[in-house]
Order: sequence, then structure tokens, then C-alpha cells
Amino acid sequence: MSEYPSGSREDRELLAKISLEKLLDFFFLQIRNLWRVDGLYFLGIEKKFGTESATEIDAGVWEAMAAIEAKSLKRMFNVGDNPDIPTIMGLLRLTSWALDQPFKTVEVSADKARAVLSINRCRTQEARLGKGLGEFPCKLVRFGYLKNFAKTLNPNVEVNCLVCPPDPHPKDLWCRWEFKLPL
Repeated sequence: MSEYPSGSREDRELLAKISLEKLLDFFFLQIRNLWRVDGLYFLGIEKKFGTESATEIDAGVWEAMAAIEAKSLKRMFNVGDNPDIPTIMGLLRLTSWALDQPFKTVEVSADKARAVLSINRCRTQEARLGKGLGEFPCKLVRFGYLKNFAKTLNPNVEVNCLVCPPDPHPKDLWCRWEFKLPL
């Protein structure tokens, strides 16, 4: 059993009986449910207080979540202090945010001092557009999350937004982020 177990022994035994494929489906369903709750809270705040207030609250929540996830993943996977860019990107790919982004690419430079994360399709944005709500100006939220995640792991990492709404962007790219360590 891990250092930070969740659920009862009976819950773990129940899940252990599920096939790996079905367990992975269940795992991703739970991540989607987390995002559904996040979206419903955001829409409720947005309806009552407006997009700007909802965005400010959301940014604070996700900035705090970034530090929590970074510390938890660092502990779970026994990552040392000040990891390099490939390690940071590997942990980022395991976050609840990244796992819910199936249309992403991560490119790490040959010298491993820089990486670029691109989100080509965004479920959140597509859901908003489908409801006639318009694009969500998510730059503030995403930037705070990604910057705090990386800096919690290694304070020397620089995170730059290359494009993210409300910035104009091509149809096949919602956002792109650069992570780098000074050489």
C-alpha cells in the first residue's frame, strides 16, 4: 500500500478486481467528473458575479491546486529537488489538468533545457462554444497553474505563454506554453 492511501481496504480490494482496461476507463471518468464539478462551479460563479470575478476565483484555486499536485506527484514518484525539464514535463503530464487534455503535445529540446506544451483541442473551450458562451479567456488561470506547478518543483524554471485565449489563435491550437531552465 502507498504512503498516502485513499479509500478503505474494502474499496481497494473492490477496485483490484476490475480489469486494467476498465480500471483505466474508471480512472479517466473520475478525472472528467472533477472537471465537470470545476466547470459547474465556474458557471455558477460566472452567472452570479460575471466572467471576470469567476476567472479571478478560478485562477486562485488552480494556482493553489498546482502546488498541491506538484508536491503530491513529487512525493509519489520520489522526485528529488529541482528536477530538470523532462522530469517536470513528465509529472505535468500526470496532473488532473493534463490527463484531461488528450489533444496535447510536449516537445522537449535536444539539450533538455526547454519544452513546449501545446493544446490543439480544448474540451473546456469546446464545451463553452457548444453552449453558446464564447471563448473563455483562460490565460490568467492556466498561466498561474502552469507557472506555480513548475516553480513548486524547481524555482529556476521559467514559464512563458506563447498563445492562450484571449490571445488570437489558429483554429487547431488553443494554447502553447514554454518551460525552460537558464543554461
